[in-house]
Amino acid sequence: MRLALIADIGGTHVRFALWRDGRPQALRVLVTGDYPGPEEAIRAYLAELELPPDALETACLACAGPVHGDRFRLTNNHWQFGRLALTHALGLRQLLVINDFAAMALGMTALADHERLTIRPGQAATGCPRLVLGPGTGLGVSALLPDGAGGWRVLPGEGGHVDLPLGSAREVALWQVMQRELGHVSAESVLSGGGLLRLYRASCVLDGRAPQFDSAAAVSAAALAGEAGAAAVLEQFCCWLGRVAGNHALTLGARGGVYLTGGMLPHFAGFLQGSGFARCFVDKGVMSDYLEDIPVWLATAEQPGLLGAGLALQAWLERSPA
Repeated sequence: MRLALIADIGGTHVRFALWRDGRPQALRVLVTGDYPGPEEAIRAYLAELELPPDALETACLACAGPVHGDRFRLTNNHWQFGRLALTHALGLRQLLVINDFAAMALGMTALADHERLTIRPGQAATGCPRLVLGPGTGLGVSALLPDGAGGWRVLPGEGGHVDLPLGSAREVALWQVMQRELGHVSAESVLSGGGLLRLYRASCVLDGRAPQFDSAAAVSAAALAGEAGAAAVLEQFCCWLGRVAGNHALTLGARGGVYLTGGMLPHFAGFLQGSGFARCFVDKGVMSDYLEDIPVWLATAEQPGLLGAGLALQAWLERSPA
């Protein structure tokens, strides 16, 4: 029996699994920089499982970047491929390519209550959209729209690349430092792993001190250990996350709730809960009351993007002619 492959391809890592019995199985995580493209990574995954190169029948690749046409290029790594060429190279019957945060959004529809942590309490409104966003190598943003039949439709987008919102004199000064470096300062410029380090360095420039840390992980670890400068940077990161999440929730009318996802935030979930995130989320002037009751959750499930890719593949195959 030939198999179904699912993949969650980010800027740094690719997660592969086989889709069996409605769940991901045989999970492996590979580094994208170790392979010239997805074909070579998929073959390495199959070899690790001691499966022949022609073992696959169908696949769903959830990729970090906009999906349209046959040619796909990832936003935050060197991989690019053609859907038809990859289908033929792997001997697949069908290949589905979707945005990685479309898959992440679908994964949110299958969360159990114990797989989410409340960051901001509220009352989810029925029949309203839900927002999904999360920082990692980049900043992913998507939405879930009620389909009118008790299910959800996914609205993918590239909301991580909106302009970074400014709400204080300190934020304006930080933006000016980063703008001199980058030109355009997007939300992703700060709300990502590399963005947290960039924010730390910009803060050091403003405060006239030499940087002590050289990675986002080191900055967040120092903040959790009580180092004042790092803690102030992580607080600013959480505030900007709140501003961006609030902007998207306001645009979408996401009164059904907001899911925060990704590998970064669970490492400082307690800090996030006690930060200015909630205050900045609702800081929208005359529209602050509109956001007041919207709950915000942090997804803690293992590999929800892979689960969403599997759900997308399953639904797609059910709709497709045999």
